[in-house]
Amino acid sequence: MKNVLIVEDDPDILQLLQIHLQDLGCKTQIASDGEAGLQAAIDFPYDLIVLDVMLPGIDGLEVCRQLRAMKIPTPVLMLTARSEEIDKVLGLETGADDYLTKPFSVREFIARVKAIFRRVKMIKEADEQQASIIAIKQGLTIDKNKRKVTLKGQRLELTPKEFDLLVLLASNPGHSYSRKRLLSVVWGYDFEGYEHTVNSHINRLRAKIEPDPNQPSYILTTWGVGYRFTDD
Repeated sequence: MKNVLIVEDDPDILQLLQIHLQDLGCKTQIASDGEAGLQAAIDFPYDLIVLDVMLPGIDGLEVCRQLRAMKIPTPVLMLTARSEEIDKVLGLETGADDYLTKPFSVREFIARVKAIFRRVKMIKEADEQQASIIAIKQGLTIDKNKRKVTLKGQRLELTPKEFDLLVLLASNPGHSYSRKRLLSVVWGYDFEGYEHTVNSHINRLRAKIEPDPNQPSYILTTWGVGYRFTDD
């Protein structure tokens, strides 16, 4: 099931989008202003964001701009009542994946959504084929397809969640993840209160891969945020 965030302040359009996305088998979450939409997109890894340009508070262009600045890659389908070409260009340049001008037909909306899902699937499959192995200095190697981690030629025994956590961090070196976001991506939790789960897994992972867990060289702490994998 695909998770889709709809950021739209028009209740009639919102209801229409929800109905047809649910018909596609998608689970929808809604936000009616820019701030709420931005926060929702930060907190949970949606498969698609349907984003209106004209919103209360910050507009959709700024929401998209901030998401891309934070390296959040969720596909964005922008909606707007504007039809000038310059507005479409602005939307795409801020990082939107597609652009739909109101009024639009339901058939066109569904076609655009399906096309985005197809593109994402093709890119993911290509990435999985080309980037199965993450080779890291100091002898740490991760094979994502075989779910195998070796350190200086010796295989490490990791739990499934330890492995998933390591792959996420190592695949995005230098990117800091909050504990809440790690819970969402690795464990699928979209609520607070389980941050200790992340901490305990990070500690166990460091004990297995770090030469000195008290002075980690792979999994680093970003104070006030969470954790990141070294990009040195």
